[in-house]
Formats: sequence, structure tokens, C-alpha cells
Amino acid sequence: MSNEPAVGQRIRSVQPIYGLNDKPAFGQTLVLSAQHVLTMFGATVSVPLLFGPAMGMTPGEIARLISSVMLCSGLATLVQTTIGTGLPIVQGVSFAFLGAFFLIVSGATVEAEAAGVAAGPLAMQYIAGAIILGALVEMVVGFSGLVGVLRRVLSPVVIGPVIMLIGLALFQHGAPKAGTHWPISGLTIVLIIVFSLILSRNSRFFRLFPILTAVVAVTTLCFILSKTGVFPTGHPSNVNLEAVHEAQWIRLTPGELLFPWGWPKFHLGFFLAILAGYLASMVESIGDYHAVSYMAGAGDPTSKQLNRGIGSEGVGCFLTGVFGGFASTSYSENIGLVGLTKVASRWVVQVGAVILILLGVFGKFGGFAAAIPGSVVGGLYCALFGLIAAVGVQQLAKADLSSDRNLFISGFSLFMGLSVPAYFAARGSVEGLQAGQVLALYTPTVEGLLDSLGPTLAGIVSSIGSTGMAVAAICGIVLDNVVPGTDEERGLTPSLLVPEGGDLGVGDD
Repeated sequence: MSNEPAVGQRIRSVQPIYGLNDKPAFGQTLVLSAQHVLTMFGATVSVPLLFGPAMGMTPGEIARLISSVMLCSGLATLVQTTIGTGLPIVQGVSFAFLGAFFLIVSGATVEAEAAGVAAGPLAMQYIAGAIILGALVEMVVGFSGLVGVLRRVLSPVVIGPVIMLIGLALFQHGAPKAGTHWPISGLTIVLIIVFSLILSRNSRFFRLFPILTAVVAVTTLCFILSKTGVFPTGHPSNVNLEAVHEAQWIRLTPGELLFPWGWPKFHLGFFLAILAGYLASMVESIGDYHAVSYMAGAGDPTSKQLNRGIGSEGVGCFLTGVFGGFASTSYSENIGLVGLTKVASRWVVQVGAVILILLGVFGKFGGFAAAIPGSVVGGLYCALFGLIAAVGVQQLAKADLSSDRNLFISGFSLFMGLSVPAYFAARGSVEGLQAGQVLALYTPTVEGLLDSLGPTLAGIVSSIGSTGMAVAAICGIVLDNVVPGTDEERGLTPSLLVPEGGDLGVGDD
């Protein structure tokens, strides 16, 4: 039988150890799934640890919030890998919504103080309401087929810079976190490099488990040094098991799982503000679908996959509103893990989703995972995020890079995706400004109109302008579809695409 590629199919350079439909042995699957959980755990838990104190939550409420987030991530991941894209994508808390969440927390805190009630549960009720309404919009955008129609608008000239920024925009979670204790984070980085790029050449074990092996080895060392007093309590590399002792064993009562903060509350301004987060999240996810599909050796995702993926993310976000978490999206960290380990089995990710659900139901499991030192997590991020940016370069290479048109559009989009958020950071967080200050920053000539929008406008402007992926996508989409260019020049020729239906092993009907 001929080994020549089929007509319309791009020659694939990526050959995963386990493909999309492969099911490793059960023992291997558990360990590979645990790698995914460990990879996403730090970023997922960091959001409730950030907002819990900001909302004035008690330690018990923060623990419940963490458990809710883990449960929601597991449910959303199951939805995505079954009725969604069918790709090995882990869903977790999206940083694209942070600006909108801060706005909601600020407004809810003022209302709670006036009413004499606790701010934390009230803020989560408003967050749940905004998430649920936004999720309905995302489901309509996805399941209506609109994303697939927009596929031709999102050429490699647009997708490439967006994927690059997915990795590059995470720089603030890399070295700054690793820098809390460089000896341990540096050791984590070195072991990941040695295990994944050197020892893996001659060892199947290190090809499959480089991340988990490195994390377990370094965390074990930290535990020994913590017990011997080298890393005292409060040290960035200290392994503190206090969370394990305080965590509850199981939470299965309806009041603990369904709407744990009370029934959702709805506010038009909060809903409009969170829509900007959904926009950024959808653009980021489309880039993630392309990245992980390529890493899985499956070429570009089909239009139907893009539609199902975004629609399923809407379903996942709806569930997070019901179960008391934050809005979810595809996790770039875990896409980097797929590229590093070359394990692209959706079965592995689905088992990981079950583990996440167990973490959300059995509090003790989450306590152990929370004991991983932040310096170890920082080293892990440094090793993974650059790989995602490199995949963006691969996507951009599908377009004609000898074209001045493409070079300008991609370069401009990438630069603005880095520069505009820096501008927002330099001028101060917009969600903390009054309407009049927003006017002074942007459009002083329409003061009367914008003053009536107040914090709603501030939240929308902040969410979009502070998210590099959204800025790059807007710049790229506008320029790439306004400036004349052929399909071949833009990287949209059939020779670069996998035919509709591809070989992903998921239904395309």
C-alpha cells in the first residue's frame, strides 16, 4: 500500500507515541492522567486562592471554592473530549475572565457592605449568574455553526500570533513564580529537560512520564528538606500538609455541590463585562485546538470540530456556574504537555477528568495536590510555556512568509498583543477606574454617553485591552481580511488542510 499522503492532506511531521484513539495500559493511563492533573493544578488553584481572600472568604469557604473549581474542571473536560472536539484538551479556570471577575467582586463588595451580609457568597452568586448567561451565548455561537463559518477568517496569519501569545503571555506565571526559590525551580527545569529530551531517547518510561517523574522527585526532596528544617514553614519550597489535615473527606450533599453559594444573581453590567472574557477565551481556544490537533498528528481541526469545541466550552462554563466554580477554557499548559510527552490519547485526558472530579468530591486528594511547592510549579511552567509559543511559529509557517503582507500583519498583531496590555498595565487597571477616568483615557468627546455606561464600559474595555490574545486576534482578523491576499498566500490552500472529517476518530455528522 502506498505511503503517499492522500490528496488534500498535509504531510505530518508529528508522530505521537499514543494517538487520539489509543488506550494505554490502565497503570500507564493513571500515571499519564496524573501528569495532566499536576500540570494544570497550580494555575487552576491559583485563581480561587487569589479571589477567595479578595472576597473576604473564610478558610473553609476558600477550601470549598477550590473543591468546586476542581469538580467543574473535570466535568468541563469530559464534555469537551466527548461531545466537543474529541481532542486531548483539559479544561480549567480561564485567566481571560479575571478583569470581569474583579469588577463583579468590587460591585458585590459594595452591595454586601450596605446590606450587612458576607461579600464572598454574594460575589460568587453574581459571578455564577454572569457565567451562566455568557455560557448561553457561547453555546449559540458554537452549536449554530458560526465558528466554522468564521474559519476562513482565521487564517494561519491570525492563528499563529494568537498561539504564540498564548505561550508568551504566560511569562508572568513562569520566572516570577520560579524565582521565589530558584534552586528548586531550576532543578525542576533541569530534570524536565534531561528526562524529556535526553533520557527519553533511550527510555520509554521517560518518554511517557518526564513531567510527573520530575515533579515527584523534586517534591519528595522538598518534603525531606522540610521535615529536616532546611525549608521552614513559609519557605517557598516548603511542603505543608496542613491543607490535607483540614480538608473534609467527602462533599456529596446537594447543598455542597449544586449552587453551593446560593442561587445565581443576574446583573446586566456584569453580563456585558464578562462577554469580553468569553471573546478572549474563544479566540484562545480556537488557537489551542489548532495547536493540540497538530501535536496529535491530526492536522488542522475541521470546521465541525471548532463549532463543537466552542459550543462544548459553553456547556462546560454553564456547569461551572451551576457547581460554584469559575468559567473554564482549554488549558495551554496541558497542550504543552501533549507536545512534550507525545501522548495524545483522549482516553488519558478523560481519565484525568475523572481524577479532577474526585479531587472536587474528596477534599483530602486536593489537599495533597495543593502541597506541591510553588517553586516546583514555577519551574514546570518555565519548561512548558515556551513550547506553546513555538507551535504558534509552526502555524504561522503555513502561510507564505516571503510575503511582506503576511510579515507585517503577523508582526503587527504580535507586537500589539504584547504592547496594548502593557499600556493598560502602565495606566492602571481599568476595572478600578471610575467612568469619568475611563473617558479621560479613551474618548473624552462622548463623555455623556459613556458616563451612563459607567463600570460596564470599563469592564469591557479592560477585559479586551488587557488580554493579549484578544488584541492580536482583533488586529489580525481586521488586517488579514481587509488587506488583499490570495488563499495560498494566507495559508488557506487545500494542500495545507486536512479534509473535512479528517482522521480524528470523532463523529463529524
